[in-house]
Amino acid sequence: MAGKVSNFSDLIQRVAASCLLHPLAAGRHDSCDSPVHRRTGDEDDELYEHETGDEHDEDDGDEEDEDDEVIDGGGLRFKAGEDRGSTKTNKEVVEMEMAMREVFDAVGAMKKAYVSLQEAHIPWDPEKLRVADAAVVGELRKIGVLRERFRRRHFTGGGERVMAGSTLREVVAPYEAAVDELKREVKCREFEIQNLKEKLNGVANVSHSKKGRSVSRRKVGSIGLTEVAAAPAPELFEATMSQVREASKSFTSLLLSLMRAAHWDIAAAVRSIEAATATTVGTNTTSSTIATQNGDAKYALQSYISRKLFQGFDHETFYMDGSLSSLLNPDQHRRDCFARYRDFKAMDPTELLGILPTCQFGKFCSAKYLAVVHPKMEESLFGHLEQRRHVVEGGHPRSEFYGEFLGLAKAVWLLHLLAFSLDPPPSQFEASRGAEFHPGYMESVVRFAGGRVPMGQIVGFPVFPGFKLGNGSVIKARVYLVNRN
Repeated sequence: MAGKVSNFSDLIQRVAASCLLHPLAAGRHDSCDSPVHRRTGDEDDELYEHETGDEHDEDDGDEEDEDDEVIDGGGLRFKAGEDRGSTKTNKEVVEMEMAMREVFDAVGAMKKAYVSLQEAHIPWDPEKLRVADAAVVGELRKIGVLRERFRRRHFTGGGERVMAGSTLREVVAPYEAAVDELKREVKCREFEIQNLKEKLNGVANVSHSKKGRSVSRRKVGSIGLTEVAAAPAPELFEATMSQVREASKSFTSLLLSLMRAAHWDIAAAVRSIEAATATTVGTNTTSSTIATQNGDAKYALQSYISRKLFQGFDHETFYMDGSLSSLLNPDQHRRDCFARYRDFKAMDPTELLGILPTCQFGKFCSAKYLAVVHPKMEESLFGHLEQRRHVVEGGHPRSEFYGEFLGLAKAVWLLHLLAFSLDPPPSQFEASRGAEFHPGYMESVVRFAGGRVPMGQIVGFPVFPGFKLGNGSVIKARVYLVNRN
């Protein structure tokens, strides 16, 4: 291409030089009588050869000097301009070839990246998909840069400014569209959050105004009706522990009534439960048998239920995950726990889990229900396993039995949040079977005549754990006492 341009430029030079000399020749031919201008064909050929820059014959000195001066003068002027135009043209051609080569390379690379993007879909490979997507976007940006470079090169002055502004708008437009889309998503999220807040407020109002519940359920619900403290305190922990005991009594009473309605052998059931949950090798069930004989089977059931519910109480998530926030950032964790306590206190657990079934509290309820209620127990009490199946699938049944269980679970959950809100946190302890009765740390669930525990009483089985608080006060462990003999 460059060679063709050079030959064409040389041809133009020759024609221009000839045009510059023709007026002189025409002036000579006007005087036909002048011998100087009468030339033969051979002389004309010689003149043409001299004009076109081929082999030159010798003429007389003056004419040759004059002709050379005109040719050289015109030829040099024309050749200098033509050389500049030729150089500029060659440069543009080279630049255009380089630009096209870059465009083809970028398009080829983009096609390869797009093929990789398609291959990442089957089989699905998220990491490969992310890399291929970034490669496609990168190649598209390269093509955009080449387009911008081309436009800037071929537009100058005002045109360049107009095209630059147009290109800038084209480049910014996708980002503006993405920002608008993100703003719309944020508005949607804010709307969803507002709806959830309204639902939670509605749940709290419904829990306050619901009527027709049992006395025990009203007692548990009264946790949400009492005024929320401004800061965690040992007295608040003691009051919440009392609520746990009341809720446990209510759930145990309902469970016993269902057992009797299903014609269970309560003594055998208690012995089976004690045998299945005994943690010490060689532990017998004599104390629980005595309890059933004395009509105190409810205490044996309370003991079983409290062991299941308080298992993992010393961990910040009941060992549902490996979180260590209480150790890594204890101050922030305490604040977070008390804030959750304040928010959760006024909520109805059934309504809450209807909205957020898989929250942390929902997971806690599911795990504890499956631990407390054995499949055979549920099938015997209700004739089916629908509630258990519902819980296993991540739901929460709206039955009276499960609702009563949620009241107990809520009380334990609140107690747990308070425990991790206090600094220092309460230390949990539990009386062991056969231990001597210690009035400073233990409390009998059975009332004796005169309100005093007679001599020779030992722990038959623990009913509720005790806690020692940071201010030195003690929440006594509740135990079922039996005679040493």
